[in-house]
This record gives sequence, structure tokens and C-alpha cells, in this order.
Amino acid sequence: MDILSIILIIAGLVLFETITSIDNAIINAEVLSTMSERAKRWFLVWGLLFAVFAIRGLLPWLIVWMSTPALGPIGALTATFSSDPVVIAAIEQSSPILLIGGGTFLLFLFLHWLFLETKHYGLKSEKFFAAKGVWFFAIVSILLAGIVWFALGKNPMMAFGAVMGSTAFFIVHGFRQNAEKAEEKMLHNPGMSDMSKIFYLEVIDATFSIDGVVGAFAFTMAVPLILIGNGIGAFVVRELTLRNVDTIKKYQYLKNGAMYSVLSLGVIMIADSFGVHIPFWVSPLITFGIVGYFLWRSIREMPKGSGA
Repeated sequence: MDILSIILIIAGLVLFETITSIDNAIINAEVLSTMSERAKRWFLVWGLLFAVFAIRGLLPWLIVWMSTPALGPIGALTATFSSDPVVIAAIEQSSPILLIGGGTFLLFLFLHWLFLETKHYGLKSEKFFAAKGVWFFAIVSILLAGIVWFALGKNPMMAFGAVMGSTAFFIVHGFRQNAEKAEEKMLHNPGMSDMSKIFYLEVIDATFSIDGVVGAFAFTMAVPLILIGNGIGAFVVRELTLRNVDTIKKYQYLKNGAMYSVLSLGVIMIADSFGVHIPFWVSPLITFGIVGYFLWRSIREMPKGSGA
């Protein structure tokens, strides 16, 4: 892996982590506005370390280690950069299971947004799907059945990976709904202590970070690169939280860009798991292209005088 490849992968990871965490930044900013300056500094400094190392660092490492136990903890960290044929064979054998699980998770995430979540309509088709929200559960059930059916013909463990991806989606979605209720409680409960709010913010951050961690495997299986890319992205989100959230809210289609990136990466991961060769540069370029388009749409439709 040459230096240009590494830079492109990290840049894609930074953008994807940032764009999928915009909602998190807005929630953080709203809650932080009700906290003391000391608590804000604590969250933005120590909370960042927790967000980067405990969530965006340990989680991808654990995922690789659990999907390929034979590598051991050190091997899971360095496997992608190893020239050992045994390590390479282990990664090739286990990566389809990880990729199909992650791809299924991302597809479900996109479809939930498309059918059920409130949004600014960036494409005409989005309004149509939003009116058919009742079909979400039927669509994802049929989709999962199809993925599992084809996976069984290739590797039964891949089918299990797809089921685990769908399970992870519904678990994370449940925690995320609870986090939204917790936010309402924090904003309308002046008696809640700053420490309690910091705890809730860390839990909310953890639930929102899952999208970036799972999507990162569409860019690379290298845990160190994921840690660097997602870590920088987490830092950018903290800066947005502190300084520019009101400005970010003006770009009304950024969420659309994030979700269509999620769709693209989910499809790439599932295709890759079935043996379709996809060059490493495809995921970063697709992410830049999709986000760039919806950023342009946001700027074009921004009210005059609001500032881009």
C-alpha cells in the first residue's frame, strides 16, 4: 500500500465519519449549551479521547479480532500490512463474513432513513418512499432473506454474518431512539447534573459512531488507518460542535449525502463479500462525489444572505 493510497483512504474515512456524525454534532451542541464552561471543556477534551480510542479505535480492532480469532490481538491490528501468507489467508477467509454483515447493517440504515425518518427531500423519489413508510419492515425482511439465500450457497458463515448485521442494526436503532428521548430529557430538565449530561452524550456518541465504524470497512480492513481517519473525523465533529453548528444546519442536504454514501458503501461491502473485485479507490471517490453533489445542492438552495 503506497502513500497515495493511504492518503486517499484516510481522506475518505475522515469525510465519511464527519458527514455521518452531523446529527451527533447538533445534539451535542444543543445539550452543551445548557452546561457549565468547565463541563463543556471536559467533554470536548476528555470526551474526544474516549470517542476516538474507546469507540473508533477499539471497536474496529475488536470486530477484526472477533471475525478472525486466529490472528490474535496483535495480528488483528497489523494484519492488513502483513506479508505472512498465513495471515493473508486468514483475512481472505474471514473478511467476507465481516463485509456482508457490515453491508447489511448499512443497507438497513439507509432504508430506515429513506422510508421512516424526517428529512429534507433532496431527490424527488424520496418523497414517494417517505409516503410508503409502512413498507420498510417488509422490504428489509425480503432483502435479508435474499442476501441470506445467496450467501448460503457460498458460505454458511456469510449468511450468519448477514443476520448479525441486521441484528446489530435493530439493536443500535433501539439505543438511538432511547438516546433521542434522553436528549429531550436533558434539554428540558434543568435539575440534571452536568456529569449526567456528559454520560448521556458519550452514550449518544457511541450509538452514532457505529455507522462510521462499520462503513470504514468499505474503505479498508487496516485498523490503524481506520483509527486515524475516524479519529480525525471525530475531532472535526467536536470542532463543529463547539464553533459552527448553526452554519452546518444551513446545509440542509448534507444528511442526504451521508445516507446515499451509506447506501453506496453497503452495496460495495456486500458485492465485495461475494468476490466482486472493487478497487480501493472506489469507496473514497464515491463518497466525495455524493457528498459534493448534495453540498452543491445545499449551497444552491440556501437563502440569499445566509452565507455559505
